[in-house]
Amino acid sequence: MEQKRKYDLEERLIDFSVLIIQITESLYNTKAGIHIGGQLVRSGTSPALHYGEAQSAESRPDFIHKLKVLLKELRETKSALLIIHKVPLTDKMENVEKALAECHELISIFMKSVETAKKNMEAEKRNKLKENNNA
Repeated sequence: MEQKRKYDLEERLIDFSVLIIQITESLYNTKAGIHIGGQLVRSGTSPALHYGEAQSAESRPDFIHKLKVLLKELRETKSALLIIHKVPLTDKMENVEKALAECHELISIFMKSVETAKKNMEAEKRNKLKENNNA
């Protein structure tokens, strides 16, 4: 079996979604557990889906927008995980802690990706202006 590569973002996001589903399934069957679980499963699984959308973006601005939506979902997931951890709403805290660590890493990666994409977009604009001025 092929070993997973740490830098394969799609695979990481899918694994993160699986972990989120496992956490959601482990939440206590209380009003709070059901409510937070619903929020968590939606926000925690959507980054993998948004990543697929970003990969087929129609333009660099569209790509940036899709990554920003992905980041928004990761931040919402982080908040839900923190609530689960503080209450606590599960007896599987090791999964919550693992998900929090991965969520922090993913947020950092995608913040950097947005920053890089913005810089590249600005560089393209400057190069086009230079080309137009030299023509």
